[in-house]
Amino acid sequence: MIDLRLLREDPDRVRASQRARGEDVALVDSLLSADERRRSSGVRFDELRAEQKALGKLIPKATGDEKAELLKKAGTLAADVKSADAERDAAAVETQELLGRLSNLVHPDVPVGGEEDFVTLETHGTARDFGAEGFEPKDHLELGQILGAIDVERGAKVSGSRFYFLTGVGALLELALVNASIAQATAAGFTPMLTPALVRPQSMAGTGFLGQAAQDVYHLEKDDLYLVGTSEVALASYHMDEIIDADRLPLRYAGFSPCFRREAGSHGKDTRGIFRVHQFDKVEMFSYVTPEKSQEEHRRLLEWEKQWLTSLELPFRVIDVASGDLGSSAARKYDCEAWIPTQGKYRELTSTSDCTEYQSRRLQIRVRDGKQVRPLATLNGTLCAVPRTIVAILENHQQADGSVRIPEVLRPYLGGREFLEPVAK
Repeated sequence: MIDLRLLREDPDRVRASQRARGEDVALVDSLLSADERRRSSGVRFDELRAEQKALGKLIPKATGDEKAELLKKAGTLAADVKSADAERDAAAVETQELLGRLSNLVHPDVPVGGEEDFVTLETHGTARDFGAEGFEPKDHLELGQILGAIDVERGAKVSGSRFYFLTGVGALLELALVNASIAQATAAGFTPMLTPALVRPQSMAGTGFLGQAAQDVYHLEKDDLYLVGTSEVALASYHMDEIIDADRLPLRYAGFSPCFRREAGSHGKDTRGIFRVHQFDKVEMFSYVTPEKSQEEHRRLLEWEKQWLTSLELPFRVIDVASGDLGSSAARKYDCEAWIPTQGKYRELTSTSDCTEYQSRRLQIRVRDGKQVRPLATLNGTLCAVPRTIVAILENHQQADGSVRIPEVLRPYLGGREFLEPVAK
């Protein structure tokens, strides 16, 4: 959530952010009104309570009619105190509820608009000209079947649509990707983490995934637990309700976990293969830094993502995501999109978001800097979302005979082999 003091001092900035996101601008005025009621009712309660205490000291000293009058006044005052207390509590609850619905403030340099209004910042590598090489590229599902690596038919039989099996070299390729990406993150100073896939409501809400993203979340009602869509949730909640000494920052974690998403808003999109699925594994980077360092850390996370995709020898571009496509917790977000030959376009493989103080305020995570205790900043960055990375590797490194060249960075994790070979039928 944002700082209420900032809202009071510069409401136009908050309105502009809501407008840029395409979200409810009137929410700002509703919140300002609730906050004013909360503060004024709090002042009234304090005044009445002080009057009540003063009256309580007079009553034992009074006698006769004077005492009777004071007792009568005390009864009226007690009712007023109770009413003011209830009014203060109700206003506080309303303020927190409205504040929880307000998205993070958009960074001023973020391009304004919807999903297609991003700005391309850089392009890396060159897409292969398969026509010049003399063959038509196969898509990842056909290649996966040729290699004995992907089985979506049995995935659907066992679990339904958008589920799959990785088999044989497909399973080995996933393990290679996970191990290689964790090795890169560890070398960069991240602490490897295996995180819970089930979290409590306060963890999911605290990271901002029960707002606009709630439709994509799986909820186990009997246990009141949520299946995470990213290990970001567990990593952000790891230090929930804690105060961290400034000399421990930055704290950097690389989490590996299964991820679960309903993909409720993607009906009819990417239904072929494993590009958009309900369950997948992912390696996620997560950083805790002081607010002054968040933009610098954001660029670092992007550089680590670029390093990873470059090591996989994939052509990709970096985009500055537009304001209407950010997600509620992100102030700014960069995506790395790999070229997918059979789709003839770039598709998102990794992303990194600067969430500034938004999540730490909701999760009560603070930094102690000298005598000052204040919210810190959190950032996240996907290093390897496994199925999409497999899609990009298979399609970009395929050969005319159906084999797939293995990027050098993965070869040590695949027994030194240089190619994935078609299986005998």
